[in-house]
Amino acid sequence: MTLPGSPHVAYRGSELFVDDCRLSDLAQRFGTPLYVYSRRSMLAALAAYQRALVGRKHLLCYAMKANSNLAVLQTFARAGCGFDIVSGGELERVLATGGDPAKVVFSGVGKTRAEMQRALQAGVRCFNVESETELELLSKIATASQRTARVSLRVNPDVDAGTHPYISTGLKGNKFGIAHDQALAVYRRAARLPGLEVVGIDCHIGSQITDTSPYLDALDRLLDLVEAIEADGIATIHHVDVGGGLGITYTDESPPAADVLVMALLARIDARGHGHREVWFEPGRSLVGTAGVLLSEVLALKHGEQKNFCIVDAAMNDLVRPAMYEAWMGIVPCTLRDEAPRTYDVVGPVCESGDWLGRERALAVREGDRIAVLSAGAYGMVMASNYNTRPRAAEVMVDGDQAWLIREREEVRDLFARERLIE
Repeated sequence: MTLPGSPHVAYRGSELFVDDCRLSDLAQRFGTPLYVYSRRSMLAALAAYQRALVGRKHLLCYAMKANSNLAVLQTFARAGCGFDIVSGGELERVLATGGDPAKVVFSGVGKTRAEMQRALQAGVRCFNVESETELELLSKIATASQRTARVSLRVNPDVDAGTHPYISTGLKGNKFGIAHDQALAVYRRAARLPGLEVVGIDCHIGSQITDTSPYLDALDRLLDLVEAIEADGIATIHHVDVGGGLGITYTDESPPAADVLVMALLARIDARGHGHREVWFEPGRSLVGTAGVLLSEVLALKHGEQKNFCIVDAAMNDLVRPAMYEAWMGIVPCTLRDEAPRTYDVVGPVCESGDWLGRERALAVREGDRIAVLSAGAYGMVMASNYNTRPRAAEVMVDGDQAWLIREREEVRDLFARERLIE
């Protein structure tokens, strides 16, 4: 059976495998709910970017907000990646894996004073600055610590990425970045402030983008600014950061292949005479999304006059994308049954009507069977919560027929260990 997403997730006969690991065996060994990731899939996705960038000055920074498990970061660090971070906590995760802070770009609209100080101390490669307020504060902190903060401005190009409004970041109405028509003035200010060195320009227009044209539109607007900045003698722009946001296949989406997108952007950069500049990319979802599945056990089948419900032990606290974005994610049985499917809403045990993983799904399952939610490697575990005092899932990394537990399952007592009763 052909499944959307990674070729590393596939049926062999009636059994679903990730690499050479049967998912039913992993569920039995580690319990459910369980996130399972293919290291081979991650490295294959990364290789598509790397192939297209051979011979070019570049920096590939994994956008770790997509999945920040230490073993995932370790995988990309060993493959030569830098990291795009959006918090001090993410910086500490990079350092804990032995990642190189000189390959870290610090993005995010609300960096705190403490986060800036720590990032300067660690020696991050660049700050993507998103407001004049941030620029002023970073200058003061860098000057006081007798360090130089290398900065690029995240420019909001007012380009519609054609994605869900919650993950669109490049329009005038979004909270991110500095407006395109204000950017030149802010660059002038940045060049005059002590403790700062202007080194680049950045944009990020959204997530789950499935078309090349928004990237090209945003790139043209960035290059217009680069030319204006240098013509005005404000600064030399050493790198152009085009962000990330490339989509994956959840159902019938057809995003461009990573190497096709990269080559199209490089061709536009070259055509406009900017081929000498370093190019930065910040892929996240496209590296890890299709590499992961969420395993869950069928607890009960509830048949009604209007709806049938397949109640599983994973819930919105484990995977919030369907509830938050009404995202469609593939759901398939781990073991195929030779019987007619029925149509179910796949729901969890959380006490909310919004607790669903998939609606109107044709499944041939029985109580005690396991199901797999596909393309769950991005924005899955990283957004999990403890709502309803539910321990978060375990995580496993596989490579071939090997499987490693990379996060232990929480226990209930862990959830209130730091709480205190009033005497």
